[in-house]
Amino acid sequence: MDSPKVVVEGLCKVFGNNPNAAADLLARGVTKDEIFARTGQVIGVHNISFDVQEGEIFVLMGLSGSGKSTLIRLINRLVEPTAGKVIIDGRDIAAVRRSELTSLRRTDMSMVFQSFALMPQRTVLSNAAFGLEVAGVGRKEREKRALDVLEQVGLATFAQKLPSELSGGMQQRVGLARALAVNPSLMIMDEAFSALDPLKRKEMQNVLLELQRNQQRTIMFVSHDLEEALRIGNRIAIMKGGRVVQIGTPQEIISDPADDYVRAFFEGVDTSRYMTAGDLMQTDNVPLVRNLDASSVAASLNGSAKYAFVLDAERRIRGFVTRDAIGNASPSIRKVECLSRAATLDHVVSRVCASATALPVVDDEDRYCGSVDQAVVLKVLMRNRGSHV
Repeated sequence: MDSPKVVVEGLCKVFGNNPNAAADLLARGVTKDEIFARTGQVIGVHNISFDVQEGEIFVLMGLSGSGKSTLIRLINRLVEPTAGKVIIDGRDIAAVRRSELTSLRRTDMSMVFQSFALMPQRTVLSNAAFGLEVAGVGRKEREKRALDVLEQVGLATFAQKLPSELSGGMQQRVGLARALAVNPSLMIMDEAFSALDPLKRKEMQNVLLELQRNQQRTIMFVSHDLEEALRIGNRIAIMKGGRVVQIGTPQEIISDPADDYVRAFFEGVDTSRYMTAGDLMQTDNVPLVRNLDASSVAASLNGSAKYAFVLDAERRIRGFVTRDAIGNASPSIRKVECLSRAATLDHVVSRVCASATALPVVDDEDRYCGSVDQAVVLKVLMRNRGSHV
């Protein structure tokens, strides 16, 4: 397995002049608020460890004051840690020289904030190219690269406009384009869409997801909105009082919340909407046949199963065979519709309910991953929607 893009080990940050006293109290189980009342020391984050994999969107979420913004500022060292390590691509960011850190921020790490922070006197193109300008890229080259990313976020025709001539959603697209222009492998986004109205926010989430499908960057995304986290996150870390209380995929957090604090985030949210075929699939519910001969079919269907999926040598679905094929020298293969792992619950429901068999779920290279049947869909709908079904 490839090494993680980001490794956080035992990371702590205490704001104040006596961090050791605060750390001792924390170790004895004293709460963040009590420590502040007793010592005046503010616990930013305490003893946090996790990995972020290459190419994933890792969402940090929690209520205001939970420590999520402090954590990402420790990761790019806008804030100095009290203790612990932040390792990016094998380098301990807490230990590198300031000049190396500056170079890293300019060339391989971008940040997008809630405030658009655009320069009002500069054009959209000039704003998008600003990071490249700071990095010393020549004007012709930086404007070409900036125009390319403006095209990606749908703003190429607005390149010569000023920020004041754009809507809030369009201004945030310029902020995203500026971050993308330096072609970072790691993007840190702090409440990047929270200033937008709900429609613009969803639009920007769509832009980000489409870019991610094409470019597969590593993104750390801070949010206080569970629906946003479920929609865009590959994994979610939920924070409380400077600590991480749970890390998992959206499905893991929905199906097995760590405590009442995590559970409270779901109140009023129809979590089933964020499930995909990959979340729902079972890996051992339908027998598999790889050699299409009578004995292999018979061996696969020796239990109560009525059919088996037929896979080729690369685990791609060829179709399915039924029990009545047993005994035939050359069993006939029937066609079956495949579901993408990323297929939404609504799509899965519509296709599975129209099928007499379970439907196979395949990855981006059309390889078999598992299957979804009507019983699984019904169970999920009943559990997550309850009386709304």
